[in-house]
Amino acid sequence: MGKGKNGLSEAGLRRLREVLEAHVESKKIPGLVALVGRGGDTHVEAIGTMRHDGGAPMRRDTIFRMASTTKPVAAAATMVLLDECRLRLDDPIDQWLPELADRRVLQRPDSPLDDTVPARRPITVRDLLTSTCGLGLDMTAMGSPMMSAYFEQKVYGENGWMLPAVEPDEWMRRLGALPSMYQPGERWLYNVSDDVLGVLVARVTGQPFEAFLRERIFDPLGMKDTGFHVPADKIHRLPPLYAPDPQTGAFTVEDPAEGGHHSKPPAFQSGGGGLDSTVDDYHAYFRMLLNHGMHGTERILSRPAVELMTTNRLTPEQTAALQAWARNVVHLSHGQGQTGGWGFGMTVRTYRGDYAPIGQFGWDGGAGTTTYADPDNQLVGILLTQTGMSTPDSARAMQDFWTTLYQAIDD
Repeated sequence: MGKGKNGLSEAGLRRLREVLEAHVESKKIPGLVALVGRGGDTHVEAIGTMRHDGGAPMRRDTIFRMASTTKPVAAAATMVLLDECRLRLDDPIDQWLPELADRRVLQRPDSPLDDTVPARRPITVRDLLTSTCGLGLDMTAMGSPMMSAYFEQKVYGENGWMLPAVEPDEWMRRLGALPSMYQPGERWLYNVSDDVLGVLVARVTGQPFEAFLRERIFDPLGMKDTGFHVPADKIHRLPPLYAPDPQTGAFTVEDPAEGGHHSKPPAFQSGGGGLDSTVDDYHAYFRMLLNHGMHGTERILSRPAVELMTTNRLTPEQTAALQAWARNVVHLSHGQGQTGGWGFGMTVRTYRGDYAPIGQFGWDGGAGTTTYADPDNQLVGILLTQTGMSTPDSARAMQDFWTTLYQAIDD
């Protein structure tokens, strides 16, 4: 007994598995795949089944909808363009995204849509990377005129699906017709910036967003199962996505595998939430970030690009507003997101609020996914489920995963 490999105790990893097994045995989550990577060692657990009524078991190569855990990976495309001086952090985006030029900004975030003032300055690349462009989803103000307009204009929520459902140019037209909620650079807002970044990358490179990601990030890292849809020859590896009924707990299928949203190439390749992937693909990406941009002998991103992405980029005022928001929605977010800071496309821990140390970076996804890396412990943790966060069940499994994982460190 005693120490396992790389300073993770055998007893600790056994407890980790037992805690995850209990979540599956509770019948609240049909199945999950977990990965712990430290140094050269990787520990994987695949527990339960793909479907809630049994059938095929979860496997290490099961493909999951990454939802918002797309964001930290998709942001890497913009970093390549910064490394190559094809973009600059404080470049106005108007020349590539004219739909977002000459912005009008609401007098107050909850103002009527016609109660606006001119933007004080253009939106920049930096504003998009830090999610401070002034456009975004405010989950605390779903009844505000602006939030209602996102859904009425089908910027989001077309056919009941939360990702953009139209071609990028049409999506940008719809978005550009709406005012901003805040001045550029003023405040952190969720999600919209990440979808806009994908359009920006496509227009700067003249390639579809996915093609550029594949060429510069996925292929060099060997991420062979990552993309914006699951091809027919792999669709048997994709489970249905469940959104359990908050009242009854019934396993409602939010998105089937065959014939679902991820079974064919989407009209819009969403940097905010559209990727499908596996634990090993995501491990390769986050390990590259821990290795300061290197994968083996190949450089994927520059060291300073990785440092920019994975450290807090918000001003003290922005950070305070983000922290206040996270504390106020803890009951709505099932306790996710209380981490303090934000880099590019991901959160960065700026204070110790749970078992993970300051400096840990990554994000969670509403489809029941979590993936973080921890530079201090040279650790990557990934937990993927097919159970969306309509109930707290997958969030609780994710939190228990991190709680037990950090207790397993024994060096």
